[in-house]
This record gives sequence, structure tokens and C-alpha cells, in this order.
Amino acid sequence: MECSFYSRPFKKGWIVSGTNDTAAAVVGNGSQVTLPNPKRKPHRSEDGVKMAMVLTEEEEVAAGQSTSVAPTLIFGSFSFAMDGPRGLERATKHAKLYLHPVFFASAPVLISILLGASFSRYQVEESVEHLLAPQHSLAKIERNLVNSLFPVNRSKHRLYSDLQTPGRYGRVIVTSFQKANMLDQHHTDLILKLHAAVTRIQVPRPGFNYTFAHICILNNDKTCIVDDIVHVLEELKNARATNRTNFAITYPITHLKDGRAVYNGHQLGGVTVHSKDRVKSAEAVQLTYYLQSINSLNDMVAERWESSFCDTVRLFQKSNSKVKMYPYTSSSLREDFQKTSRVSERYLVTSLILVVTMAILCCSMQDCVRSKPWLGLLGLVTISLATLTAAGIINLTGGKYNSTFLGVPFVMLGHGLYGTFEMLSSWRKTREDQHVKERTAAVYADSMLSFSLTTAMYLVTFGIGASPFTNIEAARIFCCNSCIAIFFNYLYVLSFYGSSLVFTGYIENNYQHSIFCRKVPKPEALQEKPAWYRFLLTARFSEDTTDGEEANTYESHLLVCFLKRYYCDWITNTYVKPFVVLFYLIYISFALMGYLQVSEGSDLSNIVATATQTIEYTTAQQKYFSNYSPVIGFYIYESIEYWNTSVQEDVLEYTKGFVRISWFESYLNYLRKLNVSTGLPKKNFTDMLRNSFLKAPQFSHFQEDIIFSKKYNDEVDVVASRMFLVAKTMETNREELYDLLETLRRLSVTSKVKFIVFNPSFVYMDRYASSLGAPLHNSCISALFLLFFSAFLVADSLINVWLTLTVVSVEFGVIGFMTLWKVELDCISVLCLIYGINYTIDNCAPLLSTFVLGKDFTRTKWVKNALEVHGVAILQSYLCYIVGLIPLAAVPSNLTCTLFRCLFLIAFVTFFHCFAILPVILTFLPPSKKKRKEKKNPENREEIECVEMVDIDSTRVVDQITTV
Repeated sequence: MECSFYSRPFKKGWIVSGTNDTAAAVVGNGSQVTLPNPKRKPHRSEDGVKMAMVLTEEEEVAAGQSTSVAPTLIFGSFSFAMDGPRGLERATKHAKLYLHPVFFASAPVLISILLGASFSRYQVEESVEHLLAPQHSLAKIERNLVNSLFPVNRSKHRLYSDLQTPGRYGRVIVTSFQKANMLDQHHTDLILKLHAAVTRIQVPRPGFNYTFAHICILNNDKTCIVDDIVHVLEELKNARATNRTNFAITYPITHLKDGRAVYNGHQLGGVTVHSKDRVKSAEAVQLTYYLQSINSLNDMVAERWESSFCDTVRLFQKSNSKVKMYPYTSSSLREDFQKTSRVSERYLVTSLILVVTMAILCCSMQDCVRSKPWLGLLGLVTISLATLTAAGIINLTGGKYNSTFLGVPFVMLGHGLYGTFEMLSSWRKTREDQHVKERTAAVYADSMLSFSLTTAMYLVTFGIGASPFTNIEAARIFCCNSCIAIFFNYLYVLSFYGSSLVFTGYIENNYQHSIFCRKVPKPEALQEKPAWYRFLLTARFSEDTTDGEEANTYESHLLVCFLKRYYCDWITNTYVKPFVVLFYLIYISFALMGYLQVSEGSDLSNIVATATQTIEYTTAQQKYFSNYSPVIGFYIYESIEYWNTSVQEDVLEYTKGFVRISWFESYLNYLRKLNVSTGLPKKNFTDMLRNSFLKAPQFSHFQEDIIFSKKYNDEVDVVASRMFLVAKTMETNREELYDLLETLRRLSVTSKVKFIVFNPSFVYMDRYASSLGAPLHNSCISALFLLFFSAFLVADSLINVWLTLTVVSVEFGVIGFMTLWKVELDCISVLCLIYGINYTIDNCAPLLSTFVLGKDFTRTKWVKNALEVHGVAILQSYLCYIVGLIPLAAVPSNLTCTLFRCLFLIAFVTFFHCFAILPVILTFLPPSKKKRKEKKNPENREEIECVEMVDIDSTRVVDQITTV
């Protein structure tokens, strides 16, 4: 019997079929007919593709009389339970894409250009806190309360924080290359010279030059606030000048000449102490200069002063090469965060060139007619147009750019490339003798249903991430931008790329060169041409194909040939499977080891470019000043009985274990030195506090730590006060500080004294873990819900079961291996994990659908068929994606480093599952295909035999059909 698969060209005399209701045949004269056949069902080939429907004797007679062309599409791949493919086919025909390809191709271009013009409104997000700090957190409420009671500007020399100190300031760490003592005479003089140079910095403005004295924060005596370490160094210098030997610096609290006790834990680093905390040497000294920013003019002057400050420090270091200085300002974090975009430009251009090259190569073959290099390029153009459209919409709606948007093109690349390559793969399975209209409809019917479902999954998962449930603004706007880009990418693939497919289809049907679009001459006309000319015009004509040859000319494509002839047989080999299973067990073991070590990264230096002020300063800060935590403000926000001894004991108990800078403890010690009981009556306690303790020079600075209130009877009460606590740590660990914050908060809820604790870094750390995991958690739930819900709509719910298990396996492995690769769970990595869910579904869903829906033959046969049908598109998109990621690894930025590692792991682990794990596991896990065959096939199955006869003119005709 002569029968054909749908993916091959028809020959005269072959009997074919398209639907369950009709049977189509090509009779001896080559005409095609359609006949009613309500009872017949199509057979299947060994590859699982629908085979020809044979005709009854009555239908044979009708076939000989009818010459009408079948209106139905005679093409198929694997079946769906719903009428999705046929619906897409009919929709494509009614849309008449093949009649108006110019319109469908030009409309996306015009829309992108018009929206791209909105880049004139391009803005950059200036506030790092707005992007990376949780939007709704208790720390922000606490900060508002603290600012209403004790303005932070009045205590910046006390409420120290590494990178998050509010307001304008300049900071510098001075150390030596030889680990010298920075408190010796030479380095002391050097630091004081640097201090003098900084205070002389001028910011020219029309009519006036601003210096540090004009924009500094003033003390109560109208002098500039400078770090206490400056006063310590000046006293040390004077002591050496007068040969005084009794001057000693203690650590972490020392006393100035006016008797004030000051904290120097964040001003002296790498300290070596003698007995009784006396400082022997210090390897680093840190100076901080706080500036006012009370209005726009003042803020602009302060910003320019910060820039001049960095320049002054660099010039000073050039003239003193033996010391190393690390300047840092309030603008450094923002500038270094946005610097990632600037340093990435040339690497992204390189990435684009590599992806274009690889896409063109993947779509090319030796046959100059059937090669599709332009489709590889136009696939990237489609993605670029969608990304440009999304960026234009973001600009028009008032959105602002930030460096996390660098990940959006790679999200688009992973999704868009697979969709375009899958369409190209479907085109290769169509018959060449069909009209472009039929071939285009067949492509949409075969590929767009799965592409539509995966696009819907992207929109759901990223849409949840773009919802108000996401507490990190950077994650929310990234998901919003990705949703818009993916939506327009879907529309542009339907229109722009589909139109490109129509153009190349006409070029192919007319036997024109795929690059130069000129008519390709017959092989006999090229005999006298040079070898290189014949090579460029190599093509296979359909009339050159003999009747006994397979007509699928696309099998000469390198990747198709590799998968079909070599890889499918190798991966399903009995001797290969044990090694793949063993490798998967090793994969799970290492993933589990990494998963148990997952850490949350709230360190802001992880999102900035390398070789920047922020990284250098943070490294020095961690090296020299990690013995103590940031200064934590302890605020008692209600009136309590400070004179009550039991309350005094409670307050001291709450702050036990900390290094304390406290008016309360100093006042109690002051009373004890005067041999006065600390349990004084309220009036005596308050009067002595106001009129005696706070009037003493060594305690006068505590005045700003207490708020008094006078009642109607002239009675004075302490309505609020603050103290400062510093925890001793071996290393400044973010998780350790977060645990400390949570412990103090729980204590504040249960304690008799109502207090809050605050440090500017708490704004970034508070609820960071829950805020960070929320978009990933919500996206996972939405993805699982969508998979569960769609299980009732697809042909077999087993598809969704396998897909869910695959997604879990991939995500588990990515999280584990990224931890082993020293990637923390921060904003960037969480966004990549959300993308990983969709990327896995994108690549694995078609493979699993083809396998699960296949019937009647062995699992191994269906695994091979699934790889042959979809493996080429997966392999092409993977090669382009990896090539595009490689330049990202060279970008000198921590943000892009995290982005590269996460995306590379997602792509590699997904590829490993598609081409190794799933093909092996599916061959031996139930259910069995043979059992399903015995269950579903009717006992009275008809076997139909087709006998053909050849007349003297070598014309093939159907002579007899026998039912067995």
C-alpha cells in the first residue's frame, strides 16, 4: 500500500486524509478530491504522525469522478483534545495574513517607532531606597516617628550607618598599604592636613563661593559638627607637642578634654588595645562630614561639594602615595547603581552581534532556496520591536529607568526566540507543493497554540509580580515592563514575523535565492559556472526527487540531521540511560547541598558596578570596621517614671549587653558620684536633670536627647528620650543584624517601657525576606494554579503532572547551584527565578505534550519523535541564548554578574532536562503506551488493504481496496 505522512509532499496515486469526517485522495491524473468518510479514523505511522485514510469501493468511484480541491488543511502533528489547532488555522485564513503581509509587517514597525519617540521623556530613577527598600514596612513608620521626635539631622554624628545614612555627607577611610599605625605622628599630621583641605573646599556659585562652613550641620554653639575623632587627633597632636605622656585613647568609648564620653568604634578601625581598652595602634581612621540639604539650592550646592570632596581626596592621595584613601558620599550608591547601565553598553552590543550571527547560522542550510537566514534576523527584530514598544509605553506612563531593566531583553530573548524557531520548524514540516496560504495556516495551527499558552503563563506569573502584592518596587516595575514586552512580542510574532514567513514562503515557492532573492537556475545551467558560484546556488528541485526518495528536503539541515540520525538513538540507548540517571542523582545531591545554604542578600553593594567607590569603600569598611554593628537608636516615645528604681532597672536590663551612649546611664552615674539616691521624687529628679546634669559641659550634648514638656501647673515632665546602642559583633552580618532587630522589636511589645529601635539600614532590611520572596511565592502559586486548572482542558492531565515535576526539579537545581556559585537570594535572583518557571515551561511543554498524547507505540519511539519534532527549535534557541549571555559575564558589575549566573543556570539546567533527563526518564516510567493501546483500540478494528496497478503509461491508479 502506498501512503504518505502529512509532513511529506503527495505523489500521484497516494491516498491521504485530513479529518475524521472526510477522506481526500490524489487520483491518477493528479487531482485531489474530498469524500465523506464518517466512520473511518486515521491510522498512525511509526513516528506517531497521522497516516493516510483509505477509501471504500464506493468512495473510489466517487474519487474517479470528482476533481474538486479539498478545502481542508491536509497537515497534522500531535493532536489536542480541543479544536485549538484548527481554530488557529481558520483564524489565520480569515485574517488573510498571506494577502496583506506588507500591512501586518509594517504596522508593528510604525507602532514601535512612534512609541520609541517617547525616549525624549526618558528619566532615570534617582532614589535607590524607593527601588530596593520594601514599600510597606514597620521601619518606615518608625523612621517617621523618630523624625517627628528627634530630627535625624540633629544626630548624624551619632546615628551612624554604613551606606544608608540619610542626607548629604562625605566620608573617607584613610589607611596604609603597609598596615602602619594611623595614630603615629606622621599619619596623624597627614589626616589633619586632609581635614584642613576638605574644610577649604569651595563650590562656586554666581556671586558667592560656598565652603564647608556654609553648608555644614551646626551644633548648638553654631559651630560645624565634625567627627569626634578629629578632636581626638588634635588633642593627640597637642599632647605630643607638649610632651605629655598621660594622654590615652580608649576603645570603643573615649573621653575628650572637656570630659565628654564619645563613641569611636566607627572612626578607628583595625584597633589593637592594651589593658583597660587603651588603644595601642589603629590601621584605619574614618572621617565623616555632614551637610545641610534643607532646600533645593542647598541640596544642589551640597551635591557639588560631594563631587569636589571626592576629587580633593584623590588629589591628596596622589601626593601621598603611601596611604590609601576610600572616599564615599551620599550620591555614590545611586551613581554606582546606574553606572552598570553605562559600563554594559558595549557588552550588550557585542551580545547582540553574537546572537544575530548565531540566529542566522541556525536558520541557514546548504540549500540556498530552503535556507532561511533572514528569518533568524527578523526573529530578533521582532523581539527588539516588542522591547522598544514596551520601553516607549513605560516612558509615556511616567516610568523611570533603572539598571534592573537590563534583564528584560534576556527575558524576551528566551521566550521570543523559541517561539520564532518553533514556527520555522513547523514551516519545514509543511508540503512544498502547497500554497503559501495553506503552509502559513499550517504553521499557525501547529505552533501557535503552545506559544499562546506559554505566553499566557508569562503574563500570569509576571503579572502577579507586577501587582501591588509585590513590596519591592524594583521587582514590581521589572515585572510590569516584562509583561508589556511579552504581550507585544506575542502580537508581533503573530503579525510581523508571520508576514516575514509569508515573504520567505513566496521566495521559496518561486525558487529564489534565500539571501539575494534572485531566481535560482537549474543544476544543468550551472555546469559551466565556477565552483564557488555553484556552491552559493546549490538547491534541490522537487522534480529532481525520484518517487522512491523521501521528499523532506529539510533533513539536510545540520541540527535536524544530528538529532534524527545520531542523538535520539544515543540518548535512548540502554547503556546510556544508567549514566544519565546517575548524573541526575548527583545533580539532585549538589542542588540539595546548595539549597540548605541559601542566604538572603540585602547588601546594597551587590547591585552596583565593581571598581567603584561603593565597592572599594564597602570592602574597606568590612575589613576594618566590622567589630561593631551600626549605631541603633533606642527611643522611648512615652512618658515613663524615670525616677522609679524598678523602671530604671528595666531600662538598664533592656540595653544590657550593648555598648551604650546613654544620657540615662550617665545621669544615674552622676547621681551616684554625688552620693545622691537614684530613687528621687519626680520633681527633684527632673529638676536636677535640667538644672545640674545638663548644664555641666561634659553632659550638655545630651540636651538634644531629651524632650521636656511643661504642664499647666508648671510641672516639667520627660515625654520622650533616646539612647544609642552598639552591638559587639565578630563580623557585620546582615542576617545577624536583622535577627537583632526582630529580637528588640519583640521585646518592645512585651516590655513595660514602650520603645522603638531604629537605624537607617533597617529601612532596607525590615521585612526584606518576606518582601523579597513574595513575588516568587505568588508567581509559583499562580503557575501551579494555572497548570492545575488547565489539566481539565488539555487532552491528558498527565502533561501537567510531568510539567509541574519538571519545573520543580529545574527551580530546585537553580536555587541550589546559584547558592554554591555564591549568588544570594536578592531582588535580581528572585526575578530570574520567576523567569525560570516560564523558561522551563516554554521548552519542556511541547516535548511532554508530544510524548504524553502519543499512543499505540513504545515510549522510546515517542521520545524520539518528540525530540525530532521539537528538539531543533529548543537547540536553536538555546545556542542563541547562551551566546547572548556570554558577554554579560564580562561586564564589571555585581548586578550583571548575578544576572548572568542565574540566567546561565536556568538555561543550562533546562537544557539538561530537555535533552537528557526527560528523554531517559520518560522511557521507563509508567504509564505504558502498549497498555493504553490495548485499552483503547476496538476489538473489531478494520484492516484495509490498498492495491495499486500501473498502466502502460506508468500512471499510478487505485485499482482495488479490500477490507480485512
